[in-house]
Amino acid sequence: MMRQQEVDLRVHDRVALDEIELYSEILSAVATADRSLTTAEIDMVLGIRSATSRRESMPQE
Repeated sequence: MMRQQEVDLRVHDRVALDEIELYSEILSAVATADRSLTTAEIDMVLGIRSATSRRESMPQE
């Protein structure tokens, strides 16, 4: 008979928790929208800057 290993319930999977938080942000945005969200709107909800925004914020030489 195998003994069940004890599991430390205080240990959290930080990556999984972060993914759940991002998913909940998207669900909240979709729930309040009256239409489908654009890619730009989804990026904004997730805090992602587009390639265009990154280029515009880079210092010019």
